[in-house]
Amino acid sequence: MTAAEVMAVSPIVPVIALERVEDALPLAEALMEGGIAVMEITLRTDAGLGSIEAIARSMPEMHVGAGTVIDAAGFRAAVDHGSQFVFTPGISEELMHTSRELDTALIPGVATASEVMLAQNNGFTHCKLFPATVAGGTAALNAFNGPFASMRFCPTGGVNLTNLNEFLSLENVLCVGGSWIVPKDAIREGNFGEITRLCREALGSIG
Repeated sequence: MTAAEVMAVSPIVPVIALERVEDALPLAEALMEGGIAVMEITLRTDAGLGSIEAIARSMPEMHVGAGTVIDAAGFRAAVDHGSQFVFTPGISEELMHTSRELDTALIPGVATASEVMLAQNNGFTHCKLFPATVAGGTAALNAFNGPFASMRFCPTGGVNLTNLNEFLSLENVLCVGGSWIVPKDAIREGNFGEITRLCREALGSIG
C-alpha cells in the first residue's frame, strides 16, 4: 500500500495500544463491523508486534499497520510481523531511508514547517500531524496549506468526536487518527460491541 492508499481507507484511523494479543482479532472484527477497515497498532506494548501478526495472518481484509515506530529496528520488526504501513510520531532520515529500503509506506509525524519541508523534500507527501491539537490543530493545518499545498495530513493526538469534523473539513486533511473509538476499558472487558457502536457513531457524525 502507498501512504495515499492507507489514508484513503477510512476517514478515521484507530490508534490502538493492545495489552493482550488475544484481543487483536476480536478488536479487528469489531472495527470491521463498525465500518472501519484500517488499524494502527502501536508498538508501545509488548503485545503490539504479535497483534499485528495475528491480524495480518487471519484477516487479510483488514489493513493493519504499526504506530509509535521510532527507529529502523522497530520499522523492520513491524514489517517482519506483517505491517502494511508505518506511522511514526516524528520524522528522521533513518526512518525515511528504511521506508524506501523496505518498500513500505511511511506516514511520518510532523509538527513544524521545517519537518513538513523535510518530508516534502524527500518525496513524502502524506504526513501525520502529531500531536495535532498541541501542534496548532486546524490553524496550523490551514497555515501549512499555503507553502505546502500538495501535502496531505492525518492529524492525531487530541482528536475526538467533538472536533472530528473541524479537521476533516480541511482541504489538506484526508483522515484523522484517534483512540477514543477503541477505549482500553472496553478492550480489557471484552466489550467489543461498544467499539463497534463507537465506530458507527463517529462515522455517522461526519458531514
